[in-house]
Amino acid sequence: MRQSCLVAEFRLETERLILREWRDEDRGPFHAMSSDPRVMAMLGPLMTRAESDALIDRVVARQAEHGHTVWALERKDDAVFLGWCGIVIVPEGIPIAGLPEIGWRLAHHAWGQGFAKEAANTSLNWAFGVRNMQRVWAYTSAGNERSWGLMERLGMTRHLDLDFDHPNVPDGSPLKPHITYSITRKP
Repeated sequence: MRQSCLVAEFRLETERLILREWRDEDRGPFHAMSSDPRVMAMLGPLMTRAESDALIDRVVARQAEHGHTVWALERKDDAVFLGWCGIVIVPEGIPIAGLPEIGWRLAHHAWGQGFAKEAANTSLNWAFGVRNMQRVWAYTSAGNERSWGLMERLGMTRHLDLDFDHPNVPDGSPLKPHITYSITRKP
């Protein structure tokens, strides 16, 4: 059974963006993004509406459990849904399980405009400043140059010793090899 999303208790703002809790009206644009072959090319298979709804339910549950998640991301001037960005706890089966991870996923129409970096910097500032996290991690498929390029532009450091084959990706898939980065809070 689908759980209802709560409306706007959490909110971070930048000059151009709002990161906020999920709303039920985000489900349609999130599904459109998650069924776009351009967006999902480096992330995994295209998602059905039921799968994308279930994923939103899981990230809403993470907010309730941990006090943070990958939040819905919208453009401030017109409230257009752009994707997600935020901080989650890495799941079991990953070498950095239990640690905070920054993640993002943007709709194709939002690519190349600096939105991901703006949202990621705001999420990192929140993690370090509000939650007093000492280090935040990130990982992506080795071929996902857009994501690991952003990790490097954010000042993250690659950890070759923590590269891994993702346990939820089928053997033989080019998306199986993953690379790992982190950034440490500045004193």
